[in-house]
Amino acid sequence: MRYSLAVVLCAVFISSCAKSTLDDPHQIVIWHQLRPDERLVLKSLLADYMAKHPGLKITALYKETEELRSGFQIAAIGGAGPDLVYGPSDQVGPFEAMEIILPLDTLFTTEYVSRFDPKGLVYSHGHLYQIADRVGNHVMLVYNKALISKPPQTMDELIKFGEKFTRPPNYYGLVWNYTEPYFFIPFLTGYGGWVMDSLGNPTLDTPQMVAALKFMKALRDKYKIVPKSCDYETADALFKEGKAAMIINGPWSFGDYKKAGIDFGLARIPLIGETGIWPGPMVSPLGFSINASVPKWKIPEVVELMKYLLSPEVELTYTKRFDTIPTRKDLYEDPAVRDNPLVRMSEYQMEVGRPMPIVPELRAVWDAMRPSYQAVLGGTETPEQAAKEMQKSALEKIREMNE
Repeated sequence: MRYSLAVVLCAVFISSCAKSTLDDPHQIVIWHQLRPDERLVLKSLLADYMAKHPGLKITALYKETEELRSGFQIAAIGGAGPDLVYGPSDQVGPFEAMEIILPLDTLFTTEYVSRFDPKGLVYSHGHLYQIADRVGNHVMLVYNKALISKPPQTMDELIKFGEKFTRPPNYYGLVWNYTEPYFFIPFLTGYGGWVMDSLGNPTLDTPQMVAALKFMKALRDKYKIVPKSCDYETADALFKEGKAAMIINGPWSFGDYKKAGIDFGLARIPLIGETGIWPGPMVSPLGFSINASVPKWKIPEVVELMKYLLSPEVELTYTKRFDTIPTRKDLYEDPAVRDNPLVRMSEYQMEVGRPMPIVPELRAVWDAMRPSYQAVLGGTETPEQAAKEMQKSALEKIREMNE
């Protein structure tokens, strides 16, 4: 893979400043994307581990999604960066293509790997590059039990309820971050569409895309059950304030809703009546990969820490605190997992989800979808025009990536 001169120079600079942490036998650095409350748990877990390993210092640094992705790429190219990187599965494709993470099947035995749900094992080109401590990370229907006793099973039921409940500008039947295409995916799959084929070619200019865009826009403009404008912060605030009966959101939000005192339940995003298909969100594990620049002599210590962070005790700690779906098979009959209604319903939604592609081309697809998707909402493009423009733009961006 080619790198621009700017990237190479930046990598050399970072390498000269940060490589010492990789070469330090007494320090392990983790970059992660955990939420604030999860960071506190990680801090406590790492403190316990360090207490049992005197002389070892573990530093966990939070990075925003793009900061982690681009920062790790630049640092690792220069032989620097963290020992462990933790994040969603879609970062594996670009990292593997750049050869900046290690194949884990050479570091972990087949017997050890077999202890994990296959959904938590991320492979690329026949090799294992990420082992997850949780699966899911997908959106679903979250409803306020004080405002709606039983969630709708079909979109017709959702619309019927929404028309009765919605009283702009204060109350809405449904809210979600409809400015971002990631949250649009369940509507696309509900109409039988998807973002790319098995070879990584975009599949955006389709009748399914057009139908999904029309339906999503109709929820706002025809049925008027969602706000005229609604980003993540707006949707989240309306739900927390009890002004929205339902929201499409993911497990990262559950802790905040509990703190807000919302008695909420989970359900599948309702069935699309005209297709008979359950909307399927993108599903991805969250897990660990090892920097390819970690010295060979240090790898056993990094592997040992990774095994601790993937242990049943640690995974169960997160499940109990944050209702996450663990990847360890031996936890599935634990009461904290088996009898947790949020975990069970999250798994139920995941059953109809689709794995998030890990190929680098997905980034080009997102970048191509966003402008035209938002143009449909803004009324400057028809769904038909948007679908064509998305496809054209995605092909151009992928071509640029591969030049």
